[in-house]
Amino acid sequence: MKKLFAAAFVVIILGATLVFVNLHGETARAENDYLRIHVRANSNAQIDQDVKYIVKDEVVKFITPYVAGCVDKQTAIDVMSGLLGEIEKICDETLAEHGFNYSSRAQIRAENFPTRVYGDLTLEQGVYDALIVELGSGTGDNWWCVIYPPLCFTAASADVEYRSAIADIINKFFK
Repeated sequence: MKKLFAAAFVVIILGATLVFVNLHGETARAENDYLRIHVRANSNAQIDQDVKYIVKDEVVKFITPYVAGCVDKQTAIDVMSGLLGEIEKICDETLAEHGFNYSSRAQIRAENFPTRVYGDLTLEQGVYDALIVELGSGTGDNWWCVIYPPLCFTAASADVEYRSAIADIINKFFK
């Protein structure tokens, strides 16, 4: 009887989820619900690409505690806007420490982005607000992630663990 009840519960939840998604015509948040981050390298030369990741690590380390306190996208934009000077300083210091004589620019702006996949999440092509960090000319390939919701930032680390509350309930039910 427990198994029949659990199976019925799962079917009801899945059905309700499908109806909700179909009624709202979307399977993910709208473009305007995300704040992205892009760190753009000076060029596609290997040395510029390598330092891009070093700079990215320093920026992520710096902004992670701030992102953890953001409760919505607008708060994240406001917080990041207040940190732009500090983000540029961190980037410039990191570049200088590694022997680069170009500087960085950080700003929040809306840009048109192509479709990107982040794990199980697909961000469709469209205009998104983003923290753009350009190193030097900023014409090289970029590293990107999502600041809000914080898909690549947690207070403890840059790793994210996704869990399903429904799966947890079902697993607990069958134990």
